[in-house]
Amino acid sequence: MLAIRMQRNGRTHYPTYRIVVQESQRHPLSGRVVAEVGNYNPATKALTLDKELVEKYLSNGAQPSSRVAFILKKNGVKLPKWYKEPAQKKAVAKHADKLRKNQPKEEPVAEETPAEEAPVETPAE
Repeated sequence: MLAIRMQRNGRTHYPTYRIVVQESQRHPLSGRVVAEVGNYNPATKALTLDKELVEKYLSNGAQPSSRVAFILKKNGVKLPKWYKEPAQKKAVAKHADKLRKNQPKEEPVAEETPAEEAPVETPAE
């Protein structure tokens, strides 16, 4: 089975990616590349894509990775009906009961301040 995935190249701390069609069971760096269909530079958001070649491989059953599918959809390539988007991950706190927002709120203790002394009225005679 073929996969459309991103293959990292570039230098340290400045990645660039090739968008390649490759055997799905191979590692992106070591597997034989069937075809290179584009390039992506995340620093400048520059993308070159051969849409006809991508659509050809998609129609023949190549499975895009989730990031490549996002890029393809953003650039107007229609994904096949059989492609299922990955489920959105939901963050779950490990110890939710220990979070400050889940603790019972303590009522602020009103400090005893001496009341302002009002002048004492003397009864009129």
